[in-house]
Amino acid sequence: MANNFIQPGQVLTLTAPAGGVVSGGGYLVGDLFAVALHKAEAGDAFEGQLTGVWSLPKTSAQAWTEGAKIYWDGSKATTVSTDNTLIGHAAAAAVNPSGTGLVRLSA
Repeated sequence: MANNFIQPGQVLTLTAPAGGVVSGGGYLVGDLFAVALHKAEAGDAFEGQLTGVWSLPKTSAQAWTEGAKIYWDGSKATTVSTDNTLIGHAAAAAVNPSGTGLVRLSA
């Protein structure tokens, strides 16, 4: 194995943004999207999962198709790319209306 390998990178220790983080919530740290694995106050370290399929809050009035690009608008997942950060793809179709959708994160 190469001697410069550090870790798989599926979970990183990150710094909680303003407002802190709650377990299971999605957060942008810079342009990196992570799901918090535990609660942390703003400025504290937290473990963030960067990969996997997660049930995340979504824009209720959107229908998703499998494989659609999914973005983060700061509080929920959306198919709208404008001013939002790409976080992954829809792992399953989601109906309109619905409050959550399955997202495969793209670290």
